[in-house]
Amino acid sequence: MAQIEVLTEDARWTDAGLPALADLACNAALAELSLDADYEISLLACSDVRVAELNTEFRGKPTPTNVLSWPSEERAAQIPGMIPRLPDGAPHEMELGDIAIAFETCVREAEEADKSLKDHVTHLLVHGTLHLLGFDHINDPDAALMEGLETRILAKLGIEDPYRV
Repeated sequence: MAQIEVLTEDARWTDAGLPALADLACNAALAELSLDADYEISLLACSDVRVAELNTEFRGKPTPTNVLSWPSEERAAQIPGMIPRLPDGAPHEMELGDIAIAFETCVREAEEADKSLKDHVTHLLVHGTLHLLGFDHINDPDAALMEGLETRILAKLGIEDPYRV
């Protein structure tokens, strides 16, 4: 079971119940991949302004986005569409990385998609956790793998497929 350390810079996340959602979503992603060691994830609960600063600094994109992830190490698969090198519970692999999530963007996207904020944020936290584990969506085979995992994880949590048109 992962230990999720939540740093709340925007108090609206507390009202939205982010710590409980993070515990549920991140651990569901790890469980789907049979990762049951005491992994650690740091989560920054912030505003669009803060995420835009981070997005500018780390990705060169001066705009807010819903979620950003920084894996503690490179785990990507060498072949598109294959499972990344997952952590094996070794002491040096316990810290999976950091996630930042932006309040205003999440609220807007949930409203635009006619979804609850809870369901949308749960999806984004599953998505961010998978990024920490080396999954990505840069190319079609990797996107199919990652989206399939997200859909399965969310279904187990009673959340509809976010990719269904």
